[in-house]
Amino acid sequence: MTVVAGSLTVGATGAAANPRSGAAFAPAISCPAVADRVDDAPARAQAEVQRNLQQLETQIADANRRLASSAGQGGSNFVRNAILSPLKDKRAAALRRIEIAFQRAGARAPQGLDDLATCTVQDDGSGNDDGGQGTGDQQGDAGQGTGDQQGDAGQGNGDQQGDSQGTGDQQGDGQDPGDQQGDEQGTGDQQGDGQDNSGQDPGGQGDGDQQAEGQGNADQDRGGQDDGGQTGAPGGINCPTVADRLGQIPARARAEVQRNLRQLETQIAEANRRLKNADGQAGTNFVRNAVLGPLKAKRTATLQRIALAFQRAGARVPAALRTLATCEVRNPGGGGNGDNGDNGGDGGQARGPVPEDFVDIRSVRPNVNVPRTQRNGSRGTFSVDCGRNEGRIFNSDNVIVAPGVSNGAQHTHDYVGNESTNNQSTNESLLAAGTTCRNGDKSTHYWPVVRALGQEEFDANQRGGGLDLNVGKILTPAQVQITFKGNPTAKVVPAPQFLRIITGNARVGGADPNAGWTCTGFENRQLTDKYPLCPRGSRLVRVFDFQSCWDGQNIDSANHRTHVTFPQADGSCPQGFQPIPALQHRLVYNVPRGPNFAVDGFPEELHKPITDHSDFINLMNEQQMGQVVNCINSGRRCR
Repeated sequence: MTVVAGSLTVGATGAAANPRSGAAFAPAISCPAVADRVDDAPARAQAEVQRNLQQLETQIADANRRLASSAGQGGSNFVRNAILSPLKDKRAAALRRIEIAFQRAGARAPQGLDDLATCTVQDDGSGNDDGGQGTGDQQGDAGQGTGDQQGDAGQGNGDQQGDSQGTGDQQGDGQDPGDQQGDEQGTGDQQGDGQDNSGQDPGGQGDGDQQAEGQGNADQDRGGQDDGGQTGAPGGINCPTVADRLGQIPARARAEVQRNLRQLETQIAEANRRLKNADGQAGTNFVRNAVLGPLKAKRTATLQRIALAFQRAGARVPAALRTLATCEVRNPGGGGNGDNGDNGGDGGQARGPVPEDFVDIRSVRPNVNVPRTQRNGSRGTFSVDCGRNEGRIFNSDNVIVAPGVSNGAQHTHDYVGNESTNNQSTNESLLAAGTTCRNGDKSTHYWPVVRALGQEEFDANQRGGGLDLNVGKILTPAQVQITFKGNPTAKVVPAPQFLRIITGNARVGGADPNAGWTCTGFENRQLTDKYPLCPRGSRLVRVFDFQSCWDGQNIDSANHRTHVTFPQADGSCPQGFQPIPALQHRLVYNVPRGPNFAVDGFPEELHKPITDHSDFINLMNEQQMGQVVNCINSGRRCR
């Protein structure tokens, strides 16, 4: 059995110098090794065990990123509650899945796996283990707290003492009336350092991890004011979040970046006050010119300061910063004064899309190019009828990305095929479940739901639904077509059972976006970053083309992407990859007229169409997959 390296210490990047020895050290998460306890896994359990070993590695890496991003900000209580405790819960779930894999294979589970869940912070050279920051951090927090208090009192030096960025503060804050109130966030900083209860991390999504540095309990409330993100009140200002787009913040830039993240929050609060004071008189033009316009200018300046902080630290500026300045107004319950007035209902919780997210499909030029099938190519197709989710199987889990985590997706998924897919699913439980597919295929197919805005749905007050700002009536697709196709340059090989593939990216600015929006009658033109407005008699279509080149070894990878890839321009697979049946999901909808529909997504992504994505777990047995491959390679059309 091939296993990854044991889950020991994965060091944080950017080690700091140890003043006592001159050596370079950095706090890092240290966890007991697991791989050497499970190297005798039975053959039937090996794939599941390997997947969970990879998950353990990913969890440690995520925790180390959080530890590095909070260096100098969080005390021992923060590290324990916001990093080590959530990590322990995630590891315990993965270790339980390993035990179950052994048991279902008829083997005794390794003893003592439960004892391997607890991790510590490796000594950074200062003698402070188990939370790693110890007395030093408490002193640092106290010092910053005093600085904040002085700043609040109006003495002007508070920011210089707290952030060591005096000059930058004076330049940035002096030109912005709203920015002068930035130091009023000091109390939040003190709450974040040592009193943060953000252990309710949703399991590796990363949507609040970096925000916890100065935001108190930000992780518990994704709809709050996380890091310059979005307000929670109906009719309030909605802005894209920033902290989760920054990646690894260089140590030299951290104080300046954190200060500007607080400025973004202050700017949103000031804009909300202005919006509230104009309540009843704020028409669309007023909101655009007197509230959103000035806010965009302030955010642009603040984002530029963050970019400069990265540059001065010798680091690459996050590309997404260029797209995060524009905000919008959430409609206060179906009114019409805000810029998003058409998207009301459900208590005014809708956050996007905005009219600019839509375009008439007739204005789009044909852009779909299909490589010509060559002599050695495979021309056949194999279609599977798995229904349209008439049984309304929904949940907001994501067993591929966040196994064991309830509401790991923060948006609702449609499911067809396997009838039991949720965050607790294992390969064995999926094989034992029923299916909606007529040919008995138990594979799992799922994607975010599309909603008609302004209408009530059962999950208006549930996580994944209204509580995560996904509102409106869930639309059942008029058609769901699941088709496996060939490769233009070669015969296809069988895809392995339990193969997992995600196509598209749920994050704006994320890797490999692959949304495909179009309309019936216009499917030679597709949109990635816009919703199409279809003419009368035409219906909305979502097309998901999955990666169809496999590395020949792995059923999954740490980022759920590198084990598969897309064909090259001529349709051939890159070196080291081999063609497997190319899966396509094609979904057709009857949607309301006009810009009155949206796809579910993470609450901070503002329902942008580019975040559309789809997921697949292959549960076909050898015989079923053989039928697919034979049909495709022989050039037939099979159902």
